[in-house]
Amino acid sequence: MSDKSDSYKVVSDNRQARFLYEILETYEAGIELKGTEVKSIREGKVNLRDGYALIRDGQAWLLNVNVSPYQKTTDYFNHDPRRTRRLLLHKQEIRKLIGKVEQQGLTLVPLKMYLKKGLVKVSIALGKGKKLHDKRETIKERQDKREMSRAMKRY
Repeated sequence: MSDKSDSYKVVSDNRQARFLYEILETYEAGIELKGTEVKSIREGKVNLRDGYALIRDGQAWLLNVNVSPYQKTTDYFNHDPRRTRRLLLHKQEIRKLIGKVEQQGLTLVPLKMYLKKGLVKVSIALGKGKKLHDKRETIKERQDKREMSRAMKRY
């Protein structure tokens, strides 16, 4: 019998972030949304690729994340697709993030958006931008893994 309480459904995944940034820590945050945004997210119409998070005035904000307008309602009730959304984190988490972002020059990047117990959650990560040689190294490691798995399948 599977436990439904800790299961979640990934709605959108930012795979590009793991390539562009070296992920140091991850945090789970809720998002303050409007009704049509929730419906659109449940349909999977979210793009996290260009998104990032900021901490301003003691609150965390999610910027540049595109949530497509909900198709089954009029424009009057719909939302702006790229509006700034507030992230719901504990105060001590925000304080910890402020220190790391400002002093160490790290970036807050959304990794994935998912539904957990019917609520929309975002996994945000503290990331350090990779240099070009690090990206090349990542590509080379991937190719090596692929070649090794092909060789193992043959034998």
